[in-house]
Amino acid sequence: MLNLHKSKESHFDILSLSGEVDASNSVILDHAIKELVEEGAKVILVDGQNLEYISSAGLGVFMSYLEDFQDQGIRLVIFGLSPRVYEVFKILGLDQLIPIVEDKSTAIASENEV
Repeated sequence: MLNLHKSKESHFDILSLSGEVDASNSVILDHAIKELVEEGAKVILVDGQNLEYISSAGLGVFMSYLEDFQDQGIRLVIFGLSPRVYEVFKILGLDQLIPIVEDKSTAIASENEV
């Protein structure tokens, strides 16, 4: 089961994920990201502190936006992943394509440096 919550903080849009992202619910994640883009988000911080599992379908959602985000100048930063979930991103090399940081304050600081 996936729960997600969208919030806004300063000029950041925060997408908090909890539970599991798998093939059966990855469309929910996709829809949430699509909505943020349509609402004009320029910086999306993904809070993964309560994310217990992500499948290749879930990773595919993030991968599907990488080129569009680059073209549109949208920044995506993921923070708070457990070592187990982070390992999945790392195995597929997504840690090289998407900034993944330890916590929210580091995510915000990394965006302020850009």
